[in-house]
Amino acid sequence: MLAEQIRSGLSETTHDGAIAVVDRDGSLVASHGDIDRVFYLRSSAKPFQGLVSQESGAGLTPLELAITCASHRGFPAHAALVSSVLASAGLDETALQCPSAWPLGDEAARLAQRDLDGPRRIWNNCSGKHAGFLRACVASGWPTDTYLDPAHPLQERVRTTVSELGGFPVDPVGVDGCGAPVLRTTARAMATLFARLAAEPRLGEVFTAMHRYPSLIGANGEGDSEMAIAANAVAKGGAAGCVGVAVENRLGLAAKCWDGDGAVAHQAAATTLEMLGVLSSTARAALEPVLEPPVMGGGRGVGTFETRFVLDTR
Repeated sequence: MLAEQIRSGLSETTHDGAIAVVDRDGSLVASHGDIDRVFYLRSSAKPFQGLVSQESGAGLTPLELAITCASHRGFPAHAALVSSVLASAGLDETALQCPSAWPLGDEAARLAQRDLDGPRRIWNNCSGKHAGFLRACVASGWPTDTYLDPAHPLQERVRTTVSELGGFPVDPVGVDGCGAPVLRTTARAMATLFARLAAEPRLGEVFTAMHRYPSLIGANGEGDSEMAIAANAVAKGGAAGCVGVAVENRLGLAAKCWDGDGAVAHQAAATTLEMLGVLSSTARAALEPVLEPPVMGGGRGVGTFETRFVLDTR
């Protein structure tokens, strides 16, 4: 069990999951649960998809690379940055094949709904990733109208790269919420991916961009952004309750909540960092809302989520 919800002193729900920690040499150093059970990486794959876009000629600046690795919240600055990535490739929003959406951020959505009618593709939280894909396609001379097809050269390169970095075959792929191919993984393989992100020179440009702009990768106050700031790390959450953390030159961590609760996965990841001695007292204090998230009732805190797992260290 990863965590238990305690409401007004009584246990209400429990959450099961898996945690894996891999050192910079690729050795498993800690774990909890079934770390070889298969699930999808979802948006936690974005750092590695961004790597492939960059290696395929996208030529992204650090800020542009960060937006390709982000699940952005749809503020005007985010949309402008995605537009800039597209424009530099001679494209505009119509080239995006992610679904139209309202901004993911509440305040951004209120701004958008006040000024315009209907959702837009550029507000989709994955539009940065798609813009990076498109810029890579233009640079490499690949077709842009089929860039989400699993047989497209870019997507084939993504699958090969992620399989090699994680030591786990990502096929067969599914379809992610944004329409891109979604990749299979396990907690062990995902931790290996993030250990590579933490330490390998090949991924240094991606690490630097994500580390420089952590609040762009997620959002202020959210688990992945807060862990990145507190632990000298980068982190990326994905839908359905998974998150990966890369602590610079030290380790990669993956946490997966099997019932899809993202807050529980982030809590488990932050707790694991604390258990492994990664967090200073100052960092621990900064991460308290992630480590001990409140349970709300009637607009006030009526309980907490409490961690309930034992970490098997080697």
